[in-house]
Amino acid sequence: MHSFISYLILSLVAFWLPCFLLQAAVATGSLIKPPELLRNETGITGIGVILGQTSRPGKETKVSIEIAIQDFNIKANWSSVLYFQNSLNKPSRTAFAVKELINDNGVKAILGGHTCEEASAIAEVISEVDDDIPLFLSLADMTPPQATDQWPFLVQTVPSKSIQMNAVAAVLQSWGIHQVTLIYETSHLAYPSSSIISHLSQAFQQTGCELTLILPLSSGPRFLNKEVEVLKRQKSRVFIIHTSLELGIRLFQTAKKMEMTGNEYLWIATNEITDLFHSINSNVISSLKGMVGVKSYFPENTPEFLDFRKRFRQKFSSDYPEEEQDEPGIFAVQGYNAVKLLGEDSPEIFHHWKAIPATTVEIVSVNGKGYLSVYWTEGLGFSETIDGIHRATTYTHSMDEVEQALWPVQPLYAHRRHRNLAESSKNLMTVGVPEHSLFNQFVKVEFNHEKKEYEFSGFVIAVFEEMMRKMNQPFKYQRFNGSYDDLIKEIPKETFDAVAGDVTILSERHKSADFTQPFTESGLQMIVPVRYRISNQAWLFLKPFTAEMWWLSAAITIYNGFIIWLIERKHSEDLRGSIITQIGIVFWLAFTTLFTLRGDRLHSNLSRMAVVMWLFVALIITQSYTANLSSMLTAQRLEPVITSVEKLRNMDATVGYCNGLFIGAYLRDVLDFKNISVKSYNSTHQYAEALNSGEIKAIFLDVPSTKVFLAQYCKRFIRTGETFKVGGFGFAFRKGFNLSDANAALMEMTESRKLKELEDTFLISEKCVDEESSLDKDTRLSPRSFWVLFELTGGTSTVALAIYIIINIREFKKSTEEHTSFIKIISAFIKYWQQLTRRSSKVVNVESDRYMRNVDQRTQDDTDGLELVEFPNRIYYQVRI
Repeated sequence: MHSFISYLILSLVAFWLPCFLLQAAVATGSLIKPPELLRNETGITGIGVILGQTSRPGKETKVSIEIAIQDFNIKANWSSVLYFQNSLNKPSRTAFAVKELINDNGVKAILGGHTCEEASAIAEVISEVDDDIPLFLSLADMTPPQATDQWPFLVQTVPSKSIQMNAVAAVLQSWGIHQVTLIYETSHLAYPSSSIISHLSQAFQQTGCELTLILPLSSGPRFLNKEVEVLKRQKSRVFIIHTSLELGIRLFQTAKKMEMTGNEYLWIATNEITDLFHSINSNVISSLKGMVGVKSYFPENTPEFLDFRKRFRQKFSSDYPEEEQDEPGIFAVQGYNAVKLLGEDSPEIFHHWKAIPATTVEIVSVNGKGYLSVYWTEGLGFSETIDGIHRATTYTHSMDEVEQALWPVQPLYAHRRHRNLAESSKNLMTVGVPEHSLFNQFVKVEFNHEKKEYEFSGFVIAVFEEMMRKMNQPFKYQRFNGSYDDLIKEIPKETFDAVAGDVTILSERHKSADFTQPFTESGLQMIVPVRYRISNQAWLFLKPFTAEMWWLSAAITIYNGFIIWLIERKHSEDLRGSIITQIGIVFWLAFTTLFTLRGDRLHSNLSRMAVVMWLFVALIITQSYTANLSSMLTAQRLEPVITSVEKLRNMDATVGYCNGLFIGAYLRDVLDFKNISVKSYNSTHQYAEALNSGEIKAIFLDVPSTKVFLAQYCKRFIRTGETFKVGGFGFAFRKGFNLSDANAALMEMTESRKLKELEDTFLISEKCVDEESSLDKDTRLSPRSFWVLFELTGGTSTVALAIYIIINIREFKKSTEEHTSFIKIISAFIKYWQQLTRRSSKVVNVESDRYMRNVDQRTQDDTDGLELVEFPNRIYYQVRI
């Protein structure tokens, strides 16, 4: 009776204790105390194991479970019997195996189910059992939603798949990647697509990444090339592979043949592939060079694992001699730990073997014939080690700090790689660029024959690329040959997503696209030739007067000197002599009268009258010369020829403007240039030639173009007049595009002086192509400025000469009564002056004063008219005036 009661109590405990432990496991997420139901009065317990024994995970798990049971039986001094069933990796076969284990072998616990489908099949069969419900320890890293509520006997002994996807999201976020493609295998052996998509989506919600394409693949090789072609046409170049190891290897090798690996691509494998890296040889590993992955982590440097590893390799090589690699992986560790959890009295005994917290993931990079590792722990970030022996573990939230551990040979390779990937992971924007810009300093499009591609450069391109870099937005350029208005209209047609060019912001263009804030000064300015003066020329002293002015001044001076000599000649002995002497006297009189007035030396009122007027004119001319020369010597002046738009409009002049821009319409409609001719040009050289030749009087350019033009032609042209307010340069985007990031990037460039540096580099630093210019004729004095004065002095001298001649003719007429005809009188007067000139040319200055006085006395005593004076071989007539 006592034994019956004891047996009854023991049976009740054996029945209800698993339920109690299961509820505790469900509530806490782990087994607090091992299930005592596995013991009975005989010390024999049945444990069922369902594995796909033909797969590497199944083989490893089978060997590790056998080792764990052996250890458990020795330490516990009792026996547990293992009943193995081969699921053949098929859910239907798995369900049949469960029924056989329960009905035929009466197992109290079942281990197995590496895939979600297998685990679900096992749980479904167990749920149909009425009595003695066995405990199910699942080896799958994910079970269906609400599994613990639906199947309270199920205990998940491995970390959830969600931690792997969180690690993937953290890597992508650290590298700035926003869009990825998921590739999964449709076979039942792989992880169900709905679950992996759900985990990725939840992880990406926290990091801002998104799945742009989900591509299912079958395990057969038939359509693999076509599927990879589909991937190559996608804008995203970051791929997450969730397939079996065999399919993943073939997929990556196919992508490598199609040049889809390297710096511009990133392939991230889930632990479905990476957890089996230890099972493949080094040659296969090397073919995956460049692949990155997330891998289940377990410590490999503890004494317990090293002892287990030695025993595992011996048994695994013995049981499966066909396998080349005998290293234990995560599946062996999980199988061993599951048995330990099931059979130990106290978990503290095997704390070194308890599952690593589900917050640690190993990140691997295939390099050479192996792979390198760093680690990610949820809530802490990335690290190079986990619980390092010789140094403390340091965590960081950026992969930049641990990339050297992944790429030790080229530490900058990873940084350059993930920068390129970040650009390609977003939607690649197509940016239209005007092929023919007036100024190459803004936009330059040229074909590189070596690279066989077009290259884009210039100030606008540099600003756009800096802005897009700050926005972390990838793009590609596409040239456009047409007007700027047509270029903007291509955006609504979806030919371009944006436009980068020297495009002015206009209200009409806003109808087709949205514009960023202006990144250049806004305004329209007028450029005209200048009156230019410099003081570094050797013959500058001649520049104050034009050549005509110099010749006219010399002529009027000589003319005045001759008249003074003629009038004063008979009153001064100094004005007589040989022909050469008298010519010199004429020039001397001409130029000395410019600087001094010797009134006491002049004897005739006629000469005084001519000299006074000439000195007045000479004073003004010399003072003007001095002032103009001083200005040239002391100052450099740039004076616009035309100072205002009103003056230009009143001149009925021709003006120029940029070809293909809005300025032509602005001149006609806003500035009212309706009655003048407007011409457009295609280059700055054409502008300069037209302005220099006078073909056009002014040109109108926007402010940025003005800076470039004046930097090139810094000596001949100047901007003048007011600046007319029009929109500056801006970047155009399609309607609805969020411009806040773009404007923020432009503001940051402005505040950091980056924009100013680019402007100085591309616009202001242009070399001036003007030659050393000569002074403009308008800056030099010409006869036009003094024609009245020249007429006064010339007229006065001429009047003096005329009066002098008339007086001499009248005196001559009185002395010769026989000449009654005027013509005869003039003829005789001319002969008289010819004879007088010949006589004067023979008279030398060395003649005695007495002789000259005798001549003068004889001349004065002859009051009747002519007196004959005889010299050797000559006869002269002297008339007193």
